[in-house]
Amino acid sequence: MTEKEKMIMGELYLAFGEELTNERQYAKEVLYEYNMLKPNEIEKRDNLLRGLFGSVGEKFYIEPPFRCDYGYNIHWGENSYANYNLTVLDCAKVVIGDDVLIGPNVNIFTAAHPILPSQRKSGLEFAKDIEIGDGSWIGGGTTINPGVKIGKNVIIGSGSVVTKDIPDNTIAVGNPCRVIKTIDKE
Repeated sequence: MTEKEKMIMGELYLAFGEELTNERQYAKEVLYEYNMLKPNEIEKRDNLLRGLFGSVGEKFYIEPPFRCDYGYNIHWGENSYANYNLTVLDCAKVVIGDDVLIGPNVNIFTAAHPILPSQRKSGLEFAKDIEIGDGSWIGGGTTINPGVKIGKNVIIGSGSVVTKDIPDNTIAVGNPCRVIKTIDKE
């Protein structure tokens, strides 16, 4: 099994082999161009992400600068928007639903490291999928940790650190992020 296959399956893998290093370098090159385009070059910017991401909705927008590890593990929904300085460590699948709003300076981290120092020292890491449900709003400065599933129509307060799943139709805030209110259905 290749290191890439291990990564995608959520197993311990070595991130600095030739294949994964080359793929991260490719993403850096694409994102350098993306982040340097003039503000009015929206179609060119969209096309760069369409070529990099695993899938993208018909209508979407991500304000530059934007950074990710690989791109192909990102699945971006229809009519979803991210403000400035989004960072996505997409060593595992990241699914952004439809009609999602993401504030500035948000971090989405699928990558994690072993507890044992000897494993960390050897360069091993692992990754867990992240999902953000349709209609959710992620406040600025939020960090979403590996393996988290945020339900549909969720509001995450600014500056939150999301370490556990958040159920549908709730407002959650804090460090660690916790549900403080249920949103009544329309």
